[in-house]
Parts: sequence; C-alpha cells; structure tokens
Amino acid sequence: MLTDAQKWLLLAVLLLTGWLLYLLAPVLTPFLVAATLAYLGDPVVDRLEKYRITRTLAVVIVFLIMIMLALLLLLILIPLLQDQLLTLMKRVPAAIDWIQSKFLPLLSERFGLELAAINLQAARETLQDNWRNVGDILGYILGGLGSSGQWLLAWLSYLVLVPVVTFYLLRDWDKLVATVRVLIPQAYRAGITRVVSECDSMLAEFMRGQLTVMLSLGLIYSIGLWLAGLDFALLIGLGAGLISFIPYLGSIVGITVAGIVALIQFQEILPLIYVGLVFGIGQAIEGMLLSPWLVGERIGLHPVAVIFAVMAGGQLFGFLGVLLALPLAAVITVLLRHVHARYINSDFYTP
Repeated sequence: MLTDAQKWLLLAVLLLTGWLLYLLAPVLTPFLVAATLAYLGDPVVDRLEKYRITRTLAVVIVFLIMIMLALLLLLILIPLLQDQLLTLMKRVPAAIDWIQSKFLPLLSERFGLELAAINLQAARETLQDNWRNVGDILGYILGGLGSSGQWLLAWLSYLVLVPVVTFYLLRDWDKLVATVRVLIPQAYRAGITRVVSECDSMLAEFMRGQLTVMLSLGLIYSIGLWLAGLDFALLIGLGAGLISFIPYLGSIVGITVAGIVALIQFQEILPLIYVGLVFGIGQAIEGMLLSPWLVGERIGLHPVAVIFAVMAGGQLFGFLGVLLALPLAAVITVLLRHVHARYINSDFYTP
C-alpha cells in the first residue's frame, strides 16, 4: 500500500502534469497528432515485421503510405473546394430570386406569415457583384496565415514536426513502451500493466472501429447525395462523415448544409426530401449496423457523455483537448470499471 507521503506526492505529480498540459497545449498539439499516427501505424509495422522485414524498413513503408495519402487528400480537396465554392456562389443570386419570388410567398400562403417586408435584393446584388472574388478566398486565408508569425509557426510545426516525430515514434515505439514499463515500481507493475493493456486494447479497437464508421458514413452520404444530383456531394458527405465521431453532429451539420445547397441548386422543395432521406438512411445504417458491428460497446459511454467530453476537452485545451477527449474518456472508463469492481468487493460496500 502507498504511504500518505507517496499518495500526496502522486497527487502533486498529477496536478503538475495537468497544469503543464494546460500551459503547453498549443505546443503539444503536433506531438499529439504524431503520437496518434504512430499509435495507429505501430500494429501495421509489427505485422510487417512478422514477414522478416526489419523494423526500420517497415516504418519507412508505413510512413511513405501515410505521406502519400496525406498529399493525395490535399491535392484533391483544395482544388475541389475552390471550384465548388465558385459554382455555389454563381448560383446564389438565382436562388435568392427564387426565395424572394416563390418560397417566401409560399410560406406566407401556407402558414399565414407576414413575410412581404423581407427584401433580399440587396444581398443578391452584393453577391452578384463580388462572387468573382470567392476564388481568391483560399489565397487570402493563406496570405493572412503567412502574415502572422504565430500562425506561420503553427503551420510549420505541423508540416515539419508531425512527419519527423511520427517517423521516430514509429521506429522506437516498442523501445519507448518497454522503457516506461521498467520505470513502474515492481510491486505494482503486474496490476498497472494489466490495466494499461486493457486500456490499450479497448482504445485501439475503438479508434479503428470509429475511423471505419466515419469513412463508411462519408461514403454513404457522398454516394446518396450524388444520386440525389447534388453538385457538392463529395465535400458535404465526407465532411459530415468526418465529424460524426460526435453523436448526431455529423448528420445535423450535413443535412443543414446539404439542404441549403440543394435549395440554392434546384430551387425546389422535393430535393430537400431527398437530402433528408439520404441522412436518415445513413443514420439508420450507422445505428443498426455500423456502430454495433464496428464499435459496439468498446467505449461504453453514453452519447451525452461523449458530447460533454469533446466540449470539455475543447474548452480546456482547445484543439488538443478535442483530440484527447475520446481517448481519455476510454481510458477513464476502464479505470472506473476497475475502481467500481474494487469498491464492490471492499469492506466499505459490504461490511
């Protein structure tokens, strides 16, 4: 058992660690991203080693695959985003005309609302005069980022630090794990190793399952919106899929953005029904098939708890906290299960 002095020392170390994480959150973000990539890539490296490939060569193979995927994603999405923004803005004036001449009178007639005073012509003229500038939005953003030393440093840290740190962490991952294990006091090594192994198993399964669910939903939404004839199906579908790790947020954002785009593009009510069907079917597939099959009860958190964890992490540590929220929630869940089991078997619960 720990003495009182050891308990106070452990508490002080935990508090100091939390305080340092809070202060160093902006600096730690690229290292955390690199550690996450290394954590996800280490099982692949271990599997390649079973085929008598050296650790360094296996790391190089996995690292090059990660770089190629990132470059491919970057080279495809940025031009696609710019082109589709231009196309969308070209159609906004016609959509405003339709809303002003048909949609608002329809609402007034059906629901008895007084909407005649709403005049969107000023907005239409402004957009029509300035839509050509939309193509330079990405250039303005990049220029603004370049003019700010802090943003420039952040971008450089991501572009340089993340690949470099990921490579070295992948190469030395097993050594780092063994080193940390040796530092654990021998009296507690077996118990702590068992708990950490359980956390690692659940966290790895959850992350792989959740990433698969996100990508699957992105494909389902993209294909469904493409079949509905929406011009921006790929961007909206993938975007909704990528933020679906927060329960219901992906579908809410996706159906809102897709509904607005469908209204601008088609200027009819029927495509809105198609958009609703696409996201409704996607949610049904996720709830009845994808999540139970790929994620299941691996994390055991209620959706409200997941939302709270992500929001609390973002509030405390910014983007770093959002990245840490669900992994920490998974680890805390495992620890609470062990604490609960010890409490049930303690004399305090059953004297």
